[in-house]
Amino acid sequence: MTSTLKSLRALADPTRLRIVALLEGDELSVNELQEVTRLGQSRISTHLGLLADCALVTSRRDGKRTFYKLNPQADSVASEFIQLAIRGAKELAEHNSDQINLKRVLARRKEQAQVFFNQVAGRFDRVYGPGRSWQAFGHLLLRILPPLVVADLGAGEGLLSELLARRCKKVIAVDNSEKIVAFGAAKAKKNHLKNLEFRQGDLQNPPIDAGSVDLVILSQALHHAENPADALASAAKLLKPHGQILILDLLKHNFDKAHELYGDRWLGFAESDLHRWLEAAGFKKIEISIVAAEEQPPHFQTILAGAEK
Repeated sequence: MTSTLKSLRALADPTRLRIVALLEGDELSVNELQEVTRLGQSRISTHLGLLADCALVTSRRDGKRTFYKLNPQADSVASEFIQLAIRGAKELAEHNSDQINLKRVLARRKEQAQVFFNQVAGRFDRVYGPGRSWQAFGHLLLRILPPLVVADLGAGEGLLSELLARRCKKVIAVDNSEKIVAFGAAKAKKNHLKNLEFRQGDLQNPPIDAGSVDLVILSQALHHAENPADALASAAKLLKPHGQILILDLLKHNFDKAHELYGDRWLGFAESDLHRWLEAAGFKKIEISIVAAEEQPPHFQTILAGAEK
């Protein structure tokens, strides 16, 4: 088969068009391509092998990782194919999400603190140490929080709100259930947490004054919102200038029973959707990462998103 026919065959697959477009500006590892596209590692490696066989991409080793980039020494025919592939990729439905995820992955490379955290988290589960637990670490970290005014939206019975109230200046816990709000308020009173206030309200219209809080938290709450984008826009209005939002939620999944079992409106979220909604709400310095993954079915993954107003 001639090189021209091999290239045409290689670029006949939409996934390979996506990969070529992602490599247009930066070299990427297989793991990074996997994170951007949400495709399996073996599948991506197979596609990269076909592209490399046509001399459209090249690779280099860096320790245990292999990085791929568009062939800088491609001849005129190969270069023309590459440009056609990039143009074709822009017509695919996945292109916008790919570019958002690529931006996030490249930004993370610069975050050495994130790399360090991943290394620590990886060691934590392998070696047992008496008295070491994420619960204990959580209490330790709470002690170094500044005295913030926090809005805990979709707070439920207020477990997180109670922890925060032991350190923060004020915590406003919002939930749409009258019974849960009454329960949380009674428990806060019992525990003498005078700086913890429960209010009944909706995620898309929280009963909190605009520009009055330093931090908004949505912990496993956004997937209950009727319109997540509107909920994030409303959260932005609550924040003071340079205030922050933190979102813990599930990565997009296919466990349909979550609707019935947990009352979830949404089956998690793609990172690209969260990024787009946060940008539309006026947030900056957006960071999104996977912070936990369950080993048992249905293998839920938890994402943490943070941004600044």
